[in-house]
Amino acid sequence: MSIYFLTGCAGFIASNVARQLLQAGHTVFGVDDRNDAYDVALKDWRLDQLASFERFHFQPIDVTDRPKLNAFFHDALKAEKRPNFDACIHLAARAGVRYSTQNPWVYIETNVTGTLNLLELCRETQTTKFCMASSSSVYGNSTEEIFREDQRTDAPCSPYAASKKAGEALAYSYTHLFGLDCSILRFFTVYGPAGRPDMSILRFVHAIAEGKPIRLYGDGSAERDFTYCDDIARGVIASLKPVGYEIFNLGGNQTFSVRQLIEIIAGQIGTEPKIERFPAHPADVQRTHADISKAGRLLGWKPEWTLHDGIAQTIAWYKENRKWVKKLKSLRAE
Repeated sequence: MSIYFLTGCAGFIASNVARQLLQAGHTVFGVDDRNDAYDVALKDWRLDQLASFERFHFQPIDVTDRPKLNAFFHDALKAEKRPNFDACIHLAARAGVRYSTQNPWVYIETNVTGTLNLLELCRETQTTKFCMASSSSVYGNSTEEIFREDQRTDAPCSPYAASKKAGEALAYSYTHLFGLDCSILRFFTVYGPAGRPDMSILRFVHAIAEGKPIRLYGDGSAERDFTYCDDIARGVIASLKPVGYEIFNLGGNQTFSVRQLIEIIAGQIGTEPKIERFPAHPADVQRTHADISKAGRLLGWKPEWTLHDGIAQTIAWYKENRKWVKKLKSLRAE
């Protein structure tokens, strides 16, 4: 069995990765600062699901806090009597396109400086495998029909996207200089049970289920490549194999407009949606669509969940946890 260092483990994607690794019998040392970018209650719920695993070890540490991060990293290796980890899976990040236009500094601190801190720890301990979360946002407002990993990504539309691109570049430099083996994963609109409450799917589920209006920015024609959380977690784990330095798109392999998304959710809940319309936000891109052939070729990965099935699972989770989830401030935020 392997030993992994995982950042952002109270987050949506990382908690699913941790669960799959722990279920397979691996050991996970996880950190997360439990910040208030969105409701901490949801992050604590995810951590509670992981707490039952004996091989899960957690510390509330911010990846920008280099002394504490270094201490836990080295203490974990000492406890396991190991010189290094089998891999460092760096999924901690400040996410969210729109808020990055209001407070770009925290995005640079977490997504760039935090990444540098982890890369340095890998270099120091010869933890050669480094897996890092990037984002489809790095493609900006690409006019390409489908997004390939080798196309230009030098026109980000938000500080968030720019910070993710910077993290990719840092990781490349550590591959070039120190021989790290880096998998860079560009996620495409991840959703599912216990998903982020500041993203559209859970907010739409909440609004429609509770008979409240949806705040729709733009005309609903914007298209996204939605990817179910279990598929994403499998993709992260598949990327832990040696690759040198490679960038992988992890997407759902098809696109849906926001209008279609609302129709699917409303149809499954059985309620007519109420919609309030607002102008499109300038940081939002019009379309994302992942070419996932590279992940299939090199990682043997492809998505298994359809959007309809994934939405059904998300709605079921919401209904099961409705009493406390509907009180989350992020769901009710303007």
